Amino acid sequence: MTKRSIFALLFASLAAAAVWAPPLRAQVDTHSPIAVKVIPQKPLWMKATVVRADGRTIIVSEIANPRILHTFTYSGKSLDAITRVLDEGGYQVGDKVKIKYMPGSTVALDLRGKPSKSP
Repeated sequence: MTKRSIFALLFASLAAAAVWAPPLRAQVDTHSPIAVKVIPQKPLWMKATVVRADGRTIIVSEIANPRILHTFTYSGKSLDAITRVLDEGGYQVGDKVKIKYMPGSTVALDLRGKPSKSP
């Protein structure tokens, strides 16, 4: 047999197998779903420097990486804290704060830090 005849025989057998092959079907899972245990996330504290703060939001840059900016709104507890701070003059640019938040969220759960004296 020559190479050409071997190639023709191989091609013919592949073509025949493709024609007579059973049709493909979707896989059906008859088993019960797999239970996945969800681990609740814990709030994190971030040390940051104030870029801008007002009665609705606070914009901060991380101390660990100053190029990253975060904008947070206030929850009930942090709204009380920021209201007291705003009554005394508010946070100024460069003030150091710690913000408690849930990863992936933009709501400040708690806010700590001493505001500097306003100019």
